[in-house]
Amino acid sequence: MTINEIQDDIIAEFSELDDWMDRYQLLIDLGSEQTPLPESDKIRQNLIEGCQSRVWLTADLTPEGLVHFRAESDALIVKGIIALLIHILSDHTPQEIADADLYFIDRIGLRQHLSPNRSNGLLAMLRRMKTYALAYNEKTKNKK
Repeated sequence: MTINEIQDDIIAEFSELDDWMDRYQLLIDLGSEQTPLPESDKIRQNLIEGCQSRVWLTADLTPEGLVHFRAESDALIVKGIIALLIHILSDHTPQEIADADLYFIDRIGLRQHLSPNRSNGLLAMLRRMKTYALAYNEKTKNKK
């Protein structure tokens, strides 16, 4: 599936829920389904600056040239937000991730229902994911 197809599925899933309490619950459920990061990945360089809660994010380049993200947070809703971002961006090429327009954030009303601190955290998570993608993009270009 393309990044946009995944976003469209998420928009459809969230639009079935009228109440924002139900949408928050969906985020919490998504976060709780994530595999926890091993303690060895919960290190300072994997911590995302700009998040009110603690969020650790790692990325690896698969042999197929896809970026695979893993993350964890100590806050339930934030854990759901990073789970959404991983669901959309993980296992795509660095170029696809770098070029992605994440329109789902506004379409599901996420940005307007987050506190300013969580909204800043969301942007910090996105920035870090795109930074990984750009770094891996350079790495793959240099190999050719």
